[in-house]
Amino acid sequence: MTVPAQAITAVPMPEAVTIYEVGPRDGLQNEKAVVPVEVKAEMITRLLDAGLPIIEATSFVHPRWVPQLADAAELMGLLVDRLGDAARRMPVLVPNEKGLDRALELGLEHVAVFGSSTETFAQKNLNRSYDEQFAMFSPTVRRARDAGMDVRGYLSMCFGDPWEGAVEIDAVVRAGVRLLEMGAGQLSLGDTIGVATAGHVQAMVAAFGAAGVGPERIAMHFHDTYGQALANTHAALQVGITTFDASAGGLGGCPYAKSATGNLATEDLLWMLQGLGIETGVDLDAVVATSTFMAGQLGRPSTSAVVRALSGA
Repeated sequence: MTVPAQAITAVPMPEAVTIYEVGPRDGLQNEKAVVPVEVKAEMITRLLDAGLPIIEATSFVHPRWVPQLADAAELMGLLVDRLGDAARRMPVLVPNEKGLDRALELGLEHVAVFGSSTETFAQKNLNRSYDEQFAMFSPTVRRARDAGMDVRGYLSMCFGDPWEGAVEIDAVVRAGVRLLEMGAGQLSLGDTIGVATAGHVQAMVAAFGAAGVGPERIAMHFHDTYGQALANTHAALQVGITTFDASAGGLGGCPYAKSATGNLATEDLLWMLQGLGIETGVDLDAVVATSTFMAGQLGRPSTSAVVRALSGA
């Protein structure tokens, strides 16, 4: 495999970044078919072996809402038996205290809550109003922190909402600060429908900075609806963001926002970062092989340009 030569750039770039792999959860939750639990476990194990430092494994949501992840407890039990502490450290999404209870029963150490910047999506995704979602998260986050867990806060519809249109940056900052003040250690800003642009991304980071939230507490979660995910990632790197969510093979979307297409592909992100000389600790070829395996399981080719190029698909 040939990796493009490191670019010469006048803008300082981070020496290393963390890739937060969301394919097993955010990717597979959007599939029409339910992927067998053994296949999910194989995918996660392969991604771990590829060197991905954080792999979000599943979500403890009611199966009525996300039937694709109804096997969450079975999956995590299987992974804990096979991988021990490595599995216990894998994040899982817990929308409420019931989900947290299930994570605690399995001895898991890292959870995430998923909020919205807008009223409409809070109601569609969580069946709660904008303010009610925070009331639901508060005891969940507090109990998780009291139990010594790491807590991540996701914030969706940060750059645009299919029902409400453009989302004001100040509104995103207010919602994000509420999650952080509640106890989230990291905030992932989601471009749920993929409408962000490079300038918008940098303005968002600057606004959080003005509110006292530095780039070290922020992750970016881009979707590639308009083909801007890598451009937006590059812009975020320029303003100090060092954690990026990505999905192996570009799997994913959002079951409650039909205009949301696939996530930024882990392989496409890795290719760009390697070209910039930025360290990730991840084996690109191994991730490509995993996505090729999953494409076979799903019966369709990967949406990742890098997977298609390197696998000959």
